[in-house]
Amino acid sequence: MSTLLRLDQLVAGYAEAQVLNHVDLVLDAGQSLALLGRNGAGKTTLINTIVGVTTHHQGRIFLEDRDITDLRAEHRAAAGIGWVPQERNIFRSLSVEENLTVAARPGRWDLASIYSMFPRLGERRRNLGNQLSGGEQQMLAVGRALMLNPRLLLLDEPLEGLAPIIVDELLAVLRRVVTEEGLSAIIVEQKARKVLPLTDEAVVLNRGAVVLREQSETLLAHPEELESLLAV
Repeated sequence: MSTLLRLDQLVAGYAEAQVLNHVDLVLDAGQSLALLGRNGAGKTTLINTIVGVTTHHQGRIFLEDRDITDLRAEHRAAAGIGWVPQERNIFRSLSVEENLTVAARPGRWDLASIYSMFPRLGERRRNLGNQLSGGEQQMLAVGRALMLNPRLLLLDEPLEGLAPIIVDELLAVLRRVVTEEGLSAIIVEQKARKVLPLTDEAVVLNRGAVVLREQSETLLAHPEELESLLAV
């Protein structure tokens, strides 16, 4: 496999505060990664740093062979990084369809495929973002990221605060996109046992540093070790 994403000795945070501590990470094309750790371990900061919305202090970020360290966030999106932030960040005054198409790029994922995958969005295509439930807003956030037709999909706590039936729907979509279609992804999730079956490997962060990289199925087979690492 070819390398899609490489982080070299990455140090980043917010203003003068350093959260990430010399992080090295490699993700191959077609590979999926669960990013785990206790609250405050630096998981969201790592995702945000790849996206380009934190303060960079040291190290480099490469997307394939391209150094994207100094690119603005919108240029990283254009280079192939799709992002589903924890806050969702949908446009509340735009319709579902306008949200999906505002930054869409040509490729595998279009309106028809998103509506097929999320029938609720198709039914509510004329509704404004602020007229959607929390679960529907999360579906919209995932659909909007896919409409960029990214090479790398980053998801930050995609299951947080959702009803069990919506969690099951989103997991089915992620299984299709990541496991069946092979879109490279990094998924931050507190519900480790939900996301590990969808991913190839898991990385555990502690105090902004990588403390473990392991096959996802290995961690699932050793729940005691998982509980010790995550305090879950």
